Amino acid sequence: MLLKYLSFIFFCVIGLVAAADRGSYIVPGLGKRKQAILRSGGGIWDIAIAMLENDHLSTDYPYGDNKSGDSANFGIFKQNWFMLRTSTSQFKGQPASNANNGAVLNKNLKADIKARQESQNFYGTDKWFAGHRNGQSGLSNPYTQDITNYKNGVNWIHDQLAKDKKYLTDDTRFWIYVVPI
Repeated sequence: MLLKYLSFIFFCVIGLVAAADRGSYIVPGLGKRKQAILRSGGGIWDIAIAMLENDHLSTDYPYGDNKSGDSANFGIFKQNWFMLRTSTSQFKGQPASNANNGAVLNKNLKADIKARQESQNFYGTDKWFAGHRNGQSGLSNPYTQDITNYKNGVNWIHDQLAKDKKYLTDDTRFWIYVVPI
């Protein structure tokens, strides 16, 4: 009997811990931003990726995300310069030293979305997630646990958004904990 009781408690605690790593809350004005993303050529995947990166789907974070060179991040998706310069029409062929050119994505939502979609089309989904998460080293080793956790996080947010069309226009932000890098 004691074993059954302890097993029950164990599974309840595990369930609470698992549930504590994801959820949703309201961010005033987020629905307008979601609509701007959709009007600019984005889709549910774009919203999900941006939602994992930023509470407000914005570029309101330190320049380059406090990174430089190929690691510098730009736009609502925090796309790294390496991926931008190796896979997008706007930046392809530029050297790592031109990372500041990526800053245009912080001000131009359509260009940001286009670059993200071009990059994913260039690399394919699995490689894109790997390179987006870990740059060149991610492309070389795309199936690490960290990359898988990131991809699963985006997938979970996508699935929540896709459950009901209202989530594409309301102020609900879905979140899931993924170790920041």
